Amino acid sequence: MKKIHLLLLKAFIRPFFVTFFIVMFILLMLFLFKYVDDLIGKGFEWYIILELMYYASAANVSMALPLSILLSSIMTFGTLGENYELVAIKSAGVSLQKAMMPLLVLIVFLAISSFIFSDYMLPKANLKYGSLLWDITNKKLSFLIKPGVFNNSIPGYSIRVNEKGEDGVSLYDVMIYDHTNSSGSPKIILAKEGKMSSDDQYLLLKLKNGVRYEESNGRNTYNNPRQELTRMRFEETDQKFDISSFKMNRTNEQLFKGNTQMLNLKGLTKKEDSLHKELDSVNRFAVVNMASYYKQNNVTKGYTKINAPVKEIKGDVLKTIEPMQRLSVVQAALDQAGSVKQSTLSRLPDFEDRIKSIIKVQIEYQRKFTLAASCLLLFFIGAPLGAIIRKGGLGLPVVMAIVFFLLYHIIATVSEKSATTGSLRPFFGMWLAIFILSPLGAFLTYKATVDSALFDIDYFKQLILGFFKKKKKSVVPQK
Repeated sequence: MKKIHLLLLKAFIRPFFVTFFIVMFILLMLFLFKYVDDLIGKGFEWYIILELMYYASAANVSMALPLSILLSSIMTFGTLGENYELVAIKSAGVSLQKAMMPLLVLIVFLAISSFIFSDYMLPKANLKYGSLLWDITNKKLSFLIKPGVFNNSIPGYSIRVNEKGEDGVSLYDVMIYDHTNSSGSPKIILAKEGKMSSDDQYLLLKLKNGVRYEESNGRNTYNNPRQELTRMRFEETDQKFDISSFKMNRTNEQLFKGNTQMLNLKGLTKKEDSLHKELDSVNRFAVVNMASYYKQNNVTKGYTKINAPVKEIKGDVLKTIEPMQRLSVVQAALDQAGSVKQSTLSRLPDFEDRIKSIIKVQIEYQRKFTLAASCLLLFFIGAPLGAIIRKGGLGLPVVMAIVFFLLYHIIATVSEKSATTGSLRPFFGMWLAIFILSPLGAFLTYKATVDSALFDIDYFKQLILGFFKKKKKSVVPQK
């Protein structure tokens, strides 16, 4: 390998890793901001949060990898152009296409690796991520007693304390409302002090110097509807609460395995085939059901196999019916038409849901390939763009990278939404951004090859001034 190729690879790899990890960090911060309400106040261990972020980072690769390739390619060739290293390379007889060849080989390797990642590793990561996020979002807030505030976290109980000790387990002026009685009569427990202890299953309150109030229906009769109030004083008692629901239980991952995002190409193909078979069976059943409303018989009534001749009706159909029977026949026809309409409308939601499921499978199938294709596309946009603007660092290259990536991301998002709603075919919906921006990449590569001053401000300034000078000369003064 030539020294020029090693120089270009070293100049590309360093900003690539830096920008990749920066973009991943930003996306993870956005993820935390999105789910911060589901993570705070539930008492998760630190490794649970790290595990969730690890699986979420796998889902962010599809956005971080193309953006880092675009940004690092602009920075690499922009720095080479700013330091006149591209001029030296071209003066040595190495064209821009040959200079880009080692980087192209590296990008092809990254594209193939991204395809393998999206087909084998990403479905497993999505399975872990989806099941863990489900458990986290459905976990209750941690049981926490605050002084002066009623805690209603435990079903059927309301607990309030006026003061907590410095040790965190001593409680003073405890009030407990027990609503677990099936008759609807509450129990009230008042205690001057208590101590709290807990394990994974139960919370135990040891209360001292208190009173228990309990209402009961007593000996209710029609003439004596009075209730009984029982008051019991105690020096020490134990109150036990079930807090097992506050513990996060891991859901079986096999329950999420059939989700579209958690399947590889083979699984997506099988799921699409099964969905098509289910849709065909539903359609056949609907055809048989609808055919019963339009069934025509050409066999005479009775136990005979003689076929009656087909009667040809010309003109108005109602004129062939007896005047006394026309009203009943029209009413029967309207009732039958209403039944057909109602039966059809009741089947439409199920039909649309099955069509949407098939579309989602087809979109996810194409997504496995578009990640690799976007890496190649954005490299062919970024590398010649950097050679044209001839600016390195994190200034203009970052702005240009964000502009082109937003253009690609907006087109891809809009086309994917259109494919989801059925306005576009899934294939065109997922590949439309690549089809639109591919000519732009070819155009920029051509301009970089011929050393075009496409983004040179002085070039456009001289072009505009020359245009006005020509226009001024073309105006002949009148005498």
